[in-house]
Amino acid sequence: MNRRAFIAGAAALLAGCRPRSSGTTVGSKNFTEQLILGELLAQYLEPVAAHGVDRRFYLAGSYICHQALLAGRIDMYVEYTGTALAAILKEKPFADHAQVYELVKREYARRFGLEVMPALGFDNSFAMVMRGADARRMGITRLSQLAGFAPQMRLGVGFEFLERPDGYPGLAAKYDLKFAETPRVMDLGLLYRALESRQVDLVAGSNTDGLIAALDLVVLEDDKQYFPPYDAVPIARRDCLQRSPGIGGAFNRLGGQITAQDMRRMNYAVDGEKQDAAAVVKTFLNAKEIVFKSGK
Repeated sequence: MNRRAFIAGAAALLAGCRPRSSGTTVGSKNFTEQLILGELLAQYLEPVAAHGVDRRFYLAGSYICHQALLAGRIDMYVEYTGTALAAILKEKPFADHAQVYELVKREYARRFGLEVMPALGFDNSFAMVMRGADARRMGITRLSQLAGFAPQMRLGVGFEFLERPDGYPGLAAKYDLKFAETPRVMDLGLLYRALESRQVDLVAGSNTDGLIAALDLVVLEDDKQYFPPYDAVPIARRDCLQRSPGIGGAFNRLGGQITAQDMRRMNYAVDGEKQDAAAVVKTFLNAKEIVFKSGK
């Protein structure tokens, strides 16, 4: 799908959405971690959200979620700071976590009137992932070692990674990568299955993906530090925070409470063990009862 067709489809999707209710509407992108994070926000905020919580998940990628937020179709979703920086704000990526967060927070408020809430506690960087057996056979552990093997390899990516400023073009230039064919674009949820079934040899996955260890996959070290930080942050409409004043305080208590290991476990429970996402989230929130439910 080319970019023009994608944007046209996105506009049609947004225009075709039914009118939203008066409750707080939580959105998500279209992969497992986003489903989990959307459900986590929904369950966590239900006690403090005026008029209840609605769910509008699987809204494709960042561009769709951002437009849905601006249009008022959703009130919040979880974004990643590096994605916000490069894909939405079109700013040059850089490496400092705190500075990226502050720039994203300031510019989202200035340009869009949106509030970037405290980071959830984990960094979900892009991860270039290979089959473990292949990586061991080739002796590859770092991206800088990949150039000599790339002409015999096929790369699988999500749509956004193919065109975004912190995605494929810059990565290929940084590490001098020339693959056997044009990267294969697929739904994010299919990347690891395509790798496992040998349809591709390398994928642009995510640091917190639960299937990496389960499928004996290997993340290649980004030794030239191409990727910026991708701290997970809820982004919310101001009118939502005004309608439900308790939401702001709830987000402050949630900040810093979800580790990368927590996220990997939840991702694997859904992806690897085929557990229901809502049940996985409920178990996690119950385990964090003092932090999340008491308000202390």
